[in-house]
Amino acid sequence: MEILFYRYNSICEPDILKVFTDFGITVQVEDMEIYDKSVTPRQCAERVAEHILSHTFAFVFSINFFPAVSYTCERLKVPYVCWSVDSPVPELFSNALKNSCNRIFLFDRAQYEFFFPVNPSCIYYLPLATNVKRWEEAVLAMTDADYETYGADVSFVGSLYTEKCRYDTLCRTLSPYTQGFVDGLMEAQLKIYGCNLIPDNLTDRVIQEIAKADPDFYKGEDTYADTDRYLVAHQYIGMKLAAVERERTLNRLAEHFDVTLYTRSDSSALPKVHCKGGVSTLTEMPRVFQASKINLNMTIRPIETGLSLRVWDILGCGGFLLTNYQAEIPDYFEIGKELETYESMEELEEKIQYYLTHEEERMEIAINGYEKAARHHTYEMRLAQMLKVLTENLPE
Repeated sequence: MEILFYRYNSICEPDILKVFTDFGITVQVEDMEIYDKSVTPRQCAERVAEHILSHTFAFVFSINFFPAVSYTCERLKVPYVCWSVDSPVPELFSNALKNSCNRIFLFDRAQYEFFFPVNPSCIYYLPLATNVKRWEEAVLAMTDADYETYGADVSFVGSLYTEKCRYDTLCRTLSPYTQGFVDGLMEAQLKIYGCNLIPDNLTDRVIQEIAKADPDFYKGEDTYADTDRYLVAHQYIGMKLAAVERERTLNRLAEHFDVTLYTRSDSSALPKVHCKGGVSTLTEMPRVFQASKINLNMTIRPIETGLSLRVWDILGCGGFLLTNYQAEIPDYFEIGKELETYESMEELEEKIQYYLTHEEERMEIAINGYEKAARHHTYEMRLAQMLKVLTENLPE
């Protein structure tokens, strides 16, 4: 079997590429978008077409959905397979989503249920995974000095979303009504985990005002539905909510605990947090997860029910995970045995206090979580599931 892998430098791509090749699949790679972020849809389509016309591919694959690739595959009658690993993804509103060539796998069940009706025979649910073998190599090579360097009572690795928050650039131009409405909606959402209140509670007035305030507001010319509500809820308010939640949570925890943050975001608003800059994903991040007593995860609200990549990777590194509750967690892990969750700031503080003083229990949970991830949630297992679906659903 030979496939074309269209790459744009997603963090997941190297792991998936290796698994495909380990499965005996010949992989041709198109990576121009890794080196040139100004690639246009036309250029993308032309390059993919060149590959298809000179090879016989079983399918074309990408991480996340590229409408130009889908349209090209539809025209040349080649299956297009993608695994969406992000949220929000405005490209899923493209009319290309309706193409019969598509085999689209979405990691968030709520996202899957939202888009499934658009193309029921071509959209599937598939959660994310982790590369346990790679993390094992990094963890087993750790020295005592590594544990000293990366050790922490509570650590968080990730963006503060301040640099990704488009709402901040326009909020001062909004009416007092809209600013107050958004502030109130965010305050309500911050008190609730496992349920996204924002999309259904936005008023048309608020949506229209935010859309009008941003001259760069996304306006897809080839969409099957209006995207304004989705974009305002997830790309504007959702990202602002992530920034607020992460800043408040880390500052509050730092009042009582030793909290370490690894981020490339501006951390000047976190005076009592130990801010150490970013870490290398492949070499330093697994050391942080393994050496920290408690690894904190805060899922951004646009991921409504699913498990972010951070969840899988912390467990894959053998780290103890304390994460906000997500509706899909009980589908894959036993809370209190393989990981821990919180549904309020008070519960988060209580569980940090508890597990910092119950080392054996904390270590047992970390081991159980690692073993579950290694047995059931590797990329090998996920891609085997994907290939099984494709075998059953691709045209002969």
